[in-house]
Amino acid sequence: MYKIEDEKYIRAKNKIACMRKFYSSLTKYLFVIALLGGINYYLNEWSNAWFLWAAFGWGIGLVFQAIKAFDLNPFFGKDWEKRKIQEFMQQDEGKERWK
Repeated sequence: MYKIEDEKYIRAKNKIACMRKFYSSLTKYLFVIALLGGINYYLNEWSNAWFLWAAFGWGIGLVFQAIKAFDLNPFFGKDWEKRKIQEFMQQDEGKERWK
């Protein structure tokens, strides 16, 4: 049988792993985009800044990874799922009384 502390530890450990993965991806992103920017400047002195397409595309994925890692869900908030579960459980409880 799990204890509440064990569940909290597992959730915290998973959260830290997700944050570590984000920071690793961010470091790789900065390094690769800087490298591509340097290559772009060397080849055509930014007359055609093609490296920005890679920065934009990869940046979108990085934003979604940050939203997941730091619970920055702007649409539903941090505790939205818990509140909805409690709301539906209360609704079901009221329905069972009338059966």
